[in-house]
Amino acid sequence: MPAVHKLLLEEALQDSPQTRSLLSVFEEDAGTLTEYTNQLLQSMQRVYGAQNEMALAMEQLSKQLLAYEQQNFALSQGDAELIGTLQSFAKAMEELTSLHSELATQMADGMVFPMVTFREKDLTEISTLKDIFGIASDEHEASMVKYSRLPKKKENEKVKVEVVKEVAYSRRKQHQASMQYYCALNALQHRKRVAMLEPLLGYTRAQMSFFKKGVDLVSKKMDSFLTSAASMAQSIQAQLDCEAEEMRLSQRELLSVEDTVYTPDHDQDPINRTLVQKAGYLNIRNKTGLVSTAWDRLYFFTQGGNLMCQPRGAVAGGMILDLDNSSVMAVECEDRRYCFQITASMGKTSITLQAESKKEYEEWISTINNISRQIYLTENPEAVAIRLNQTAMEAVTPVTSFEKRLEGLPDPSRADPGAVPFPAEPPQKPPRTRDSEDLIAPGTPIQFDIMLPASEFQDQNRAGGRRTNPFGESEEDCSADNDDALLQQVFDVRFLGSMAVRSGRGAEVIYEAARQVLAARAIHNIFRTTEAHLMVTSSCLRLIDPQTQVTRISFQLQDVTHFAAHQENGRLMGFMVEGRDWGQEEDEGQPSFSAYIFESNTEGEKICYTIGLAKEITEAKKDPATLAELMKSMPLTSDGKFLLLETEDEQSKGQQEELESEA
Repeated sequence: MPAVHKLLLEEALQDSPQTRSLLSVFEEDAGTLTEYTNQLLQSMQRVYGAQNEMALAMEQLSKQLLAYEQQNFALSQGDAELIGTLQSFAKAMEELTSLHSELATQMADGMVFPMVTFREKDLTEISTLKDIFGIASDEHEASMVKYSRLPKKKENEKVKVEVVKEVAYSRRKQHQASMQYYCALNALQHRKRVAMLEPLLGYTRAQMSFFKKGVDLVSKKMDSFLTSAASMAQSIQAQLDCEAEEMRLSQRELLSVEDTVYTPDHDQDPINRTLVQKAGYLNIRNKTGLVSTAWDRLYFFTQGGNLMCQPRGAVAGGMILDLDNSSVMAVECEDRRYCFQITASMGKTSITLQAESKKEYEEWISTINNISRQIYLTENPEAVAIRLNQTAMEAVTPVTSFEKRLEGLPDPSRADPGAVPFPAEPPQKPPRTRDSEDLIAPGTPIQFDIMLPASEFQDQNRAGGRRTNPFGESEEDCSADNDDALLQQVFDVRFLGSMAVRSGRGAEVIYEAARQVLAARAIHNIFRTTEAHLMVTSSCLRLIDPQTQVTRISFQLQDVTHFAAHQENGRLMGFMVEGRDWGQEEDEGQPSFSAYIFESNTEGEKICYTIGLAKEITEAKKDPATLAELMKSMPLTSDGKFLLLETEDEQSKGQQEELESEA
């Protein structure tokens, strides 16, 4: 006999929409079989109860057997041999119609009783297990809703323990009910074949024994057929016994797992941050009114660069969000735990989801980050994800030596061969190797954004865009318009972060600060950056909001102690600013230093070159002759209005590369 369809017991615990969809096919098949069995049993009872109408009843039974082929069974594959056997039985019953008489006892024992047993035992068991499975599923859903509503803060441990136990109990109960239900449905695929053949075999043998003399001719024709039919029934029964034993062993093995499998938020496996695809149940927040929201538990999975959602009972899932170039971040939402928000690349669409456990929460965020970087488009996505994860882990490893970094320090003067050379410094001895703790104190907080107070924003608007100095410094200390007119260069930058450092000198301090800022962003999944315009003037550095044109913060050039571009990533640069700690008893306060790290659209060395030129102009202001000579040597554009940071050859080369990129 060909193999029959069956439900996999291993998928009973996950209870995915695909399993539910396949389960509905089995349930539809069982319902169709129940209807057909009731009709067939009615036909047999008519044969048993109406001896005077035996010929008519046999004709009806023959028609009913032939109708098996027209039944729309959802799992009808492999029934061709059964259909052929039933058709042969129908032909035999047509020949025996005139030979039947009172066979009440033999027909009751050999024909009616097996079919009644099949209906009352197997089909009724299927219906009962279906109800038990539905009740267990509803209890599990109710417990999961109660568990999802557990508050994150000030939660009652006793209530949490009770809810967790309730979830584990309901999940185990659903698991057991589902496996019993699946086993019964799998066994039904074998039992229905036996149930179709066994009553007919008993009925035919009873007729032959009672009409031995009258059916000699017929029996000679049917001996071989009955033998093959009996062998087929025995093979099906043997296959059923083998499948039942395998399912029993599989059920015992699956139920021998620890209770942690049923307990939520008790994952023992380590978090995998290198996934490029993931699937599982999540809670999604939906708005039901102006201020009211509702949470739905749905099955989510990733497919390529898309986030898909598939409700229970649905044949296929639908796309929820395009994850390419999207951003994901942890959020606090309605006092729920493990919530995160996914925002599309354009920032117009966002969804809020809640994971079941911390492991699922971390893995979903990591997977979406990997997909957002379009790792799935590479030839080996898993290897790329592992390499990026290792790079992030290496970024948080303490660095104790900067010898290799010092060998590749950038030379700002090579930004333009004809530009003013960077102020030369006397040759110094190679600096001694310093540990990371000597540069930055362990545990130093990092600021990832520069926030402008609302009151200060209003003051700047009233003052015509000039930022009010909150430290009481006079306007003479800040650059005037005439001084700024000597040099004004604007660069598009993204602020990555700032932190306090122990020293205001040395490029290795800026490198270490950049390393810790990038590592902190990778660990905490912070990918949004603040866009700003960095204006370099001959007196100060300004960070200007590109939308409001409001100066967020400014630094005097005399306070900028050091600046450098990253030796490996040319778009990274930073500078250090000196301040005063006025909390000390000394009159002037203790000097303090802060490092500011940026990512630019141009090369960081050009920004550093411009800052160095600005500091040189500041020093040259003391001598008008030196200042005039310096301004004459500065490379300017043909109209004399702008500083030329690139040669004509480099500009033409850059334009050519841009055209090729657009093509």
